[in-house]
Amino acid sequence: MTAERRHLDQLTQAGADLFEVGLATEDAYLDGPVIQAAYQRTLRSGNVVDAAVRAVEHAAVLQPTVVMTYWEPVHRHGPEHLARLFADAGAAGVMVVDLPAHQAARWHDTARDAGLRTPRLIPRTTPDANLPAAVAGASGWLYAPASTAPTGYQGPLHLPALGHFTRRLRSVSPLPVVSAVGISTPALAARVAPVVDAVVIGTPVVRALATDPERAAEVTAAFAQALHTPTSTETRA
Repeated sequence: MTAERRHLDQLTQAGADLFEVGLATEDAYLDGPVIQAAYQRTLRSGNVVDAAVRAVEHAAVLQPTVVMTYWEPVHRHGPEHLARLFADAGAAGVMVVDLPAHQAARWHDTARDAGLRTPRLIPRTTPDANLPAAVAGASGWLYAPASTAPTGYQGPLHLPALGHFTRRLRSVSPLPVVSAVGISTPALAARVAPVVDAVVIGTPVVRALATDPERAAEVTAAFAQALHTPTSTETRA
């Protein structure tokens, strides 16, 4: 068993009940240094798409798995090609975080034809008048960042602002609202969970995998415990 598969198994045992697999790209401008460094390591190793497909194949056996990517690799490799690759690997969906508006209809149709859900990241700065168009065609869930900073942000969160944004999204779409970005501690995760329908933890787990892989399960367990409390329903670690 490869180290990657072993780590995925350990994260599942620690309480992770959904996996988000990133497809590495050079210009991950919405991500902070920890995720960008992980992408650079993958890019140096080559065969980036193959590596992502292998990760999805194993992760999807364990828990529902979603691929997170940017439009550049989707455009470069071909939307139809990538959608079919990840669908065949067992992915439940693919989220293109910077999906261009003029490509949205094509991508949503392509992914739907492949049997994939298409979660959408919606910036908090989106005006009310633009929200219906921003969520059109999305499926699975809407992704509402808890912070407007890049991933890995470790400062305070403005939970009333996140709550207001969540209500705005729910007013235009029946889809669940998922949050991530800046949820840097289990205590913050417990505070965010009641505001949204699910929580994704990225950088803390990736940081542990990069610096002390055996601690990654411990980190995951701490977040899972904070999320799965009587006041936190339908949460994800």
